Amino acid sequence: MIEAGNFWNSKRVLVTGADGFIGSHLVEMLLEKGAKVRALSQYNSFNSWGWLDDVPQHPDLEIISGDIRDFNFCRYICQDAEIVFHLAALIAIPFSYKSPASYVETNVNGTLNMCQASLDMGCSVFVHTSTSEVYGTAKYVPIDESHPIQPQSPYSASKIGADAIAMSFFNSMGLPLIIARPFNTYGPRQSARAVIPSIITQILSGKTIIDLGDTSPTRDFNFVSDTCNGFLKLAESNETKGKTINIGSNTEISIFDLFELIKKISGQNIELKLDKQRLRPEKSEVHRLVCDNKLIQSLTGFKSIVPIEEGLKITFDWLSDPRNLSKYKSNIYNI
Repeated sequence: MIEAGNFWNSKRVLVTGADGFIGSHLVEMLLEKGAKVRALSQYNSFNSWGWLDDVPQHPDLEIISGDIRDFNFCRYICQDAEIVFHLAALIAIPFSYKSPASYVETNVNGTLNMCQASLDMGCSVFVHTSTSEVYGTAKYVPIDESHPIQPQSPYSASKIGADAIAMSFFNSMGLPLIIARPFNTYGPRQSARAVIPSIITQILSGKTIIDLGDTSPTRDFNFVSDTCNGFLKLAESNETKGKTINIGSNTEISIFDLFELIKKISGQNIELKLDKQRLRPEKSEVHRLVCDNKLIQSLTGFKSIVPIEEGLKITFDWLSDPRNLSKYKSNIYNI
């Protein structure tokens, strides 16, 4: 049941990147709150809507396939949208070493298209998705929004460029912008190239020696429902326009300790092995990320509520379903 006076009730919302991990969960959360959602799935010849294929049909859900690299298409999908959540991006860091131009085309030029289209169509809130990767290896912790920006991969450089384009539209043209900067989100439907699904799918495929890259870096892992809740709270607030705001849990765990937690949850006797192809170039590895989330707390009251062990258990159980596991190829390192 939709609550009376609910901010999202009947709001016309556009979500780009809705076919992806976070985007598909955000679509579900918006529908639960009564929004009318237009969801962008990247066009492909397989008639696939990505993870939106797993979202039940809903009378208030419209799925459109296309590409944010096309400005005219961006204008088309922004029509009548009151609130835009812009999540569409190329995200895999290892692939950005091999195909950096594609990251500029999608992440920078695509964001430019979405900003211009949203401005032209008169949207009232534009939430642009950044990433904690733009901070690079922490110079101090926890990392607040004033931390220096360090492009340590072509991916992070493209997101820095996208953030700058978006902020220029706020400063120059009055786009009602919020830059959401999530730290490491995890949970069901996460990309196979990410460390948590990589570990779990290897375990579930029967491997006892788990291939990993460097296990010394630390990350601030935030369960997907918490990240999505952070997005909604940023859009609901009257105090967030023109600001860049972290979304994170204010906690830190090394990849090695993460492996040990997943090992405990699995109940399996497994070991890890260094796989050199999974290592980032030396100067590209981000060694430490931990979020300072004081700003989002002060502006919106947001707090992460799902502890890491609980979130990992939910993720492990979801991947244990053969229907879900079949969508991952644990024997292939997906860059």
